[in-house]
Amino acid sequence: MTIEFTVSAVIPASPKEIYDAWLNSDGHTKMTGSPAHSTAIVGDPFDAWDGYISGKYLKLEPGKRIVQSWRGSSYKDSDADSQIEVTFEPVEGGTKITLAHTNVPNDQASHEPGWRTHCFAPMQKYFGVLADKD
Repeated sequence: MTIEFTVSAVIPASPKEIYDAWLNSDGHTKMTGSPAHSTAIVGDPFDAWDGYISGKYLKLEPGKRIVQSWRGSSYKDSDADSQIEVTFEPVEGGTKITLAHTNVPNDQASHEPGWRTHCFAPMQKYFGVLADKD
């Protein structure tokens, strides 16, 4: 059995800035504060959080959408990969990121608050500091 959920946040940056950082090893590492390896090529693998997360890029729409297969190292061998779809919408104050996470093993429900704590909060801080420098 699997679960799915959607989380969102407003990040003080443009959709292009966030999208580009997400798909760049150095940018992703800086915006989340944890090591990541990434490219902007459909079919390429990625990893994040020092190898805790891995997967591959399934669809890329520059500045608009990222779709990835996604797997945590805590998944059982018998668990299928989950999938995330990240969309970027310009709003007042920056970009609304909406992340839909599907096919999540039911014993991995901690991913939902984890996205807010370990991804969106560091991104808000990182891009907020950059915005303050402008």
